[in-house]
Amino acid sequence: MNQDRIDEIISQWRQKSPHLDVSALAVVGRVLRIARLLEKHRETVLTEYGLNVWSFDVVATLRRQGSPYQLKPTDLYSLLMLSSGAMTNRIDRLEQDGIVLRLRDPSDRRSVIVQLTPKGIQLADTIMPVLLESEQKLLAQFTTPDDAETLIALLRRFLLTLEKTVK
Repeated sequence: MNQDRIDEIISQWRQKSPHLDVSALAVVGRVLRIARLLEKHRETVLTEYGLNVWSFDVVATLRRQGSPYQLKPTDLYSLLMLSSGAMTNRIDRLEQDGIVLRLRDPSDRRSVIVQLTPKGIQLADTIMPVLLESEQKLLAQFTTPDDAETLIALLRRFLLTLEKTVK
């Protein structure tokens, strides 16, 4: 069987601290490593379009809302699990690039709505197929639908458990 970097780390811990139960590293270490590599891959694709992962998350979130492609900043940062300060910085940058604009909320003049511009809509519509195709290629190793469905079910169960227990 092929060994990966996580196997090496586990082996080192077992040698140096045999009293520790390092079995969780087999899952957690790999999930963290996979997440980093997937994010790096996504960054590579998005860089060609002048975006990064965080800016694309905002654009994609607005785009999937459907016309008129807008949300209040509080809804955006809630969906993206960000602080309001981080969201403000992201909106500022995207607004400077002409990808989103801030509109006065007609129902509350103290509030704004963030909306994708035509440039932002076109960007999302251009990037999504490219990104999905590149990520599908990464998943091509799951040669049967059963492999993919098993992985999806396990990851879903793990994620749902973590969302309930980790705050």
